[in-house]
Amino acid sequence: MLRTTLQNYLDDKLNINDFPDDSSLNGLQVEGSQRVSKITLAVDACDLSIKKAVKNRSDMIIVHHGLFWGGREPITGIIKHRLAILLKNEISLYAAHLPLDFHPEIGNNIQLASLLKLNEISSFGNYQGKEIGICGKLPRPISTNGLSRKISKILKTHVGTHSFGPSRIKKLAIVSGDGARLATEAAKIGCDALLTGETSHAIYHPSREAGITLFYAGHYVTETLGVKAVGKLLEKEFNLKTIFVDIPTGL
Repeated sequence: MLRTTLQNYLDDKLNINDFPDDSSLNGLQVEGSQRVSKITLAVDACDLSIKKAVKNRSDMIIVHHGLFWGGREPITGIIKHRLAILLKNEISLYAAHLPLDFHPEIGNNIQLASLLKLNEISSFGNYQGKEIGICGKLPRPISTNGLSRKISKILKTHVGTHSFGPSRIKKLAIVSGDGARLATEAAKIGCDALLTGETSHAIYHPSREAGITLFYAGHYVTETLGVKAVGKLLEKEFNLKTIFVDIPTGL
């Protein structure tokens, strides 16, 4: 299909222009071939994922973390190297950061909620006028250790835990990636725990004092689900071939 048709579809589906974002450019970041028949999916636009797209003979790579952050960047060093590979091989690069975290159907958060079978889902966590987290009720109350094991099994990863909340968890908040900062807001709306990717020293005491348990399943792991969901959608809607390349960081 035409790259412009696919780009317009993704822009509309992901509400690309509706989110204030640290990513300085959501949407098409690099223009490649005019036609797209095969797509590589990855969490990060990096040397490894771009080279895998070349090996896969993809026409486009769709990522969660793109090349450009925080405004204009000089085309030197690492950025030059990555762009050179893309341009030489006419591979387009499409990035969706916050729009893919919080999309109500194919976003990272809702995909995690679906795997954990949450119900009565609502949004929370203000970020520049947008509610960027979700919360919901578990099918039944579960112990902290029990939920930790369940998350670990579903995502095939180690889950770090700070057990500051009730002994049995009924209501869970989810913010993929770097979402620990919203722990106290999650506690205010009655959540017993927050599932996110990573934490920081600054979150420890506020979370403990708010009485909310924290689960850290890894920034990378919690953000693999959105791009995979995009791939399934494009296969269904346009019969495009998609390939997810797993390049874990351990973080």
